[in-house]
Amino acid sequence: MTGHVSSRTVSPEQIKACAAAVGFDVCGIAPPAAFPELGFLEEWLARGYHGDMHYLARNAEKRADVRAIMPSATAVIMLGTVYNADRPYSAEQCDPGRARIARYAWGDDYHTVIDDRMGRLVAAIRDIGGPFEHRAYVDTGPVQERVYARYAGLGWIGKNTCLINRDLGSWLFLSAIICDLFLEPDTPALDHCGRCTLCIDACPTGALTAPYQLDARRCLSYLTIENKNEIPVEHRAAVASHAYGCDICQDVCPWNRKAGVTPDLPWQPRPGLDAPRLLDLWSRDDTELRTLLKGSPMKRAGVRRLRRNLAVSIGNCGDPAAADDLDSHDEETCRDPLVREHVAWAVEKLRG
Repeated sequence: MTGHVSSRTVSPEQIKACAAAVGFDVCGIAPPAAFPELGFLEEWLARGYHGDMHYLARNAEKRADVRAIMPSATAVIMLGTVYNADRPYSAEQCDPGRARIARYAWGDDYHTVIDDRMGRLVAAIRDIGGPFEHRAYVDTGPVQERVYARYAGLGWIGKNTCLINRDLGSWLFLSAIICDLFLEPDTPALDHCGRCTLCIDACPTGALTAPYQLDARRCLSYLTIENKNEIPVEHRAAVASHAYGCDICQDVCPWNRKAGVTPDLPWQPRPGLDAPRLLDLWSRDDTELRTLLKGSPMKRAGVRRLRRNLAVSIGNCGDPAAADDLDSHDEETCRDPLVREHVAWAVEKLRG
């Protein structure tokens, strides 16, 4: 996406107004500087905290500075989208027979929705100030969005490693437009976590090894989504009923007690994903599950890994009768060695 370097014909205020008009809840401007926080990635990778997410190491150099992606960059437009649908937090869903699904995955695939909104925002900026060079990413490029969001004034990086906005909380999708517009940057946000350690204390696997440090290999979101292999036996009880992802460290955050709530249709729970019963999901055939996941963020894990997760969650439900439902299911995916191993573990646990 190329053009000439633009003059100061577009103001940050105009960009923020356009961002709000196309559906973004918060917008800020960060400079393309080599911020100290960007350097922590190298240390994090050296510790092996990224697990099997090897793509993070492959493009680590680009992630260290957005100018490695776009040398002409003069500003980073950071955007936040609230996805907090008006439903009880997963921590309040105490029924072990119901699937806990990470809030971000209840509705439509955010990549598609937000990419469309960024396209409309770029068009609106061009209408005002003419062509400009840019690169737009929504969790898809080698950009450390949380760092730039902090320096754009959108919020601070909390002890749970999520970006927290003082007014909206942490239920935010972040996206970035790196550009060659000359824009006055916003004031960086201050840290307001204080002495609170609720997120660290609540993590069932100890994935938050210290304030602001996450060992992804122990995180339930990593284990149930990014992890393509077995869920380690020592973490299966902690999975509880988390069939896809985990929100615990955000559920307990005091800044989410009055978090922003969105009526935006793309983020509302899809039929079949609104606190579904574990056995109802399990009993669907693979074709039904694929249809359910189509156009959803949950498609990333696919049916095979979802079955693996469901087997573990059902094994944790405490109902011995559920073992028969697991053992009798004969879908092709359930004969997969990965799924079968987790089914066998669950059946043994349920039958004592």
